[in-house]
Amino acid sequence: MSEIRDTTFVKEDFSQRISAYEYDNCTFENCNFEGANLIGVRFTDCTFIECNISNAKLADCAFKTVQFTQCKMLGLRFDECNTFGLNFTFDHCILNHSSFALLKLKGIQFKNCQLEEIDFSQTFLMNAKFDNCQLKGATFDNCNLENADFRTASNYAFDPEKNKIKKAKFSSPAVLTLLEKYGISIEL
Repeated sequence: MSEIRDTTFVKEDFSQRISAYEYDNCTFENCNFEGANLIGVRFTDCTFIECNISNAKLADCAFKTVQFTQCKMLGLRFDECNTFGLNFTFDHCILNHSSFALLKLKGIQFKNCQLEEIDFSQTFLMNAKFDNCQLKGATFDNCNLENADFRTASNYAFDPEKNKIKKAKFSSPAVLTLLEKYGISIEL
């Protein structure tokens, strides 16, 4: 297995061919991974800045302490990633139509992200932070959202009876979407 360490890649196109199967302490700036085959590739202590990773194949791909900043990441199946040591953060990323279903993501940080139509079904999101995130159409079903922070998030809606939400943080009036299933009228 080839390994690349301590390297910065700028404007590289990885969409057709990945140059190694293990990247350690690497930075990827303005790189294209759209539709790339990342099956089995390992990223450890890596940073992705302004990259397009949309529709990449992530089966058994490992992300260990990885930061994504200003990346376009549409239609990704994070639920197919290698879960050993899975640890990533997202800042100003577009993650629409992706899946994090069944993952353990305790303390995950989403900052200023578009998370529309995301599948969080049965995801462990204890202590997660959704800082200024757009969650329109996101699915939260049988999730552990204990102590999760939704105070600056918008357009989320989920059934509090089907998720663990003890000590989760919300702000008004956005929190009122949690009452939609009851069909009640609330006037502010």
